[in-house]
Amino acid sequence: MKTYDVVIIGAGAAGLMCALTAGYRGLRVHVIDHANKAGKKILMSGGGRCNFTNLATSPAHFFSGNPRFAISALKRYTPQHFVELVERHGIDYVEKAPGQLFCAHSAKEIVAMLLTECEWAGVEVSLSTPVTGVKRLGESMQLATADGRLEAGVVVVASGGLSIPTLGASGFGYDLARQFGLAVTETRAALVPFTVTSRWKAALAELSGLSCPVAVSCGDGHYREPLLFTHRGLSGPAMLQASSHWQPGMAVEIDWLPAVSVGETLTALRRASPKRRLATWLGENLPKRLAQALMTWQEWRDRPLAELSNSDIAAIEAVLKAWRFKPAGTEGWRTAEVTMGGVDTAAISSKTFAVNALPQLRFIGEVLDVTGQLGGFNFQWAWASGVACGQAV
Repeated sequence: MKTYDVVIIGAGAAGLMCALTAGYRGLRVHVIDHANKAGKKILMSGGGRCNFTNLATSPAHFFSGNPRFAISALKRYTPQHFVELVERHGIDYVEKAPGQLFCAHSAKEIVAMLLTECEWAGVEVSLSTPVTGVKRLGESMQLATADGRLEAGVVVVASGGLSIPTLGASGFGYDLARQFGLAVTETRAALVPFTVTSRWKAALAELSGLSCPVAVSCGDGHYREPLLFTHRGLSGPAMLQASSHWQPGMAVEIDWLPAVSVGETLTALRRASPKRRLATWLGENLPKRLAQALMTWQEWRDRPLAELSNSDIAAIEAVLKAWRFKPAGTEGWRTAEVTMGGVDTAAISSKTFAVNALPQLRFIGEVLDVTGQLGGFNFQWAWASGVACGQAV
């Protein structure tokens, strides 16, 4: 039986970060994963360029049953710390949106950086090696794997959530938590596109591929991001953000013209340019295909602005500033970027990530009930929780 100070289950962002941190402290560290490649989710993220952090990261950008849980780790390992690591490895990056940093070339550079650091830290990495069992063995832990048994002073679970099962995602971490008596909060797909009812599917499919900036509201979530029409429904950053707040039966509200005061603008134009037509004005302020679709959906008659009454303008404003629809559902785990919910943090130390009643067992990253908004926040949580745990094992 091979013996290590730390065995980390999961060769993703959190697991590799924890491993290199612990390895540099002189510990014998072994990372094990059932996947055939390390960092699969890193490789596909950000369109293959990995939105590896967000400079504006704060606890306010995360969802959790315990909103204060993430504060300690996020304070101790900031986006600037990770940027310094990226720069030391000579990786070029770009800021595609305020605070959102992406690799200039390929996400492969981030995975290569983490694996290089693990090698320098003396970390062993075993891929294509499923873990079939974990049990307590006195003051240590024992793991059964496809390659035999391992003994570890500490086992760190960094197995991720349920999102994108084609990359190997599974409920392993949740099952292991339950085995040791930990609660797991309800899980659901988040940062995921919406599907629509049959009433809207054909209409929206005609706009497939069209993108436009909107403001979206769902529950207590409010975002100003681009929206993307797909052949199945609505996607893009605006809808992905809204999905983290959505529950079945809830409506999503879209402001098609967040930068325009529609009522005031149309009233002023009615006086200044009474012959201008409604369809013309819509086409000047929205993508033409969307303007035409809205005219059809709302059964608006194209007419000069002079013919619009105050009540007509109010009705048009209500639609353009607060268009509501009820999604049929979401695309589910297949395309979800993250898992909402997870291992309940009530029984986990926010400083060491150890299970309070069993310090030989720890949970980090997405497997925990901590989920970030879109824009690099989930990777920053992976780095921060990995470092905090690696410093404490």
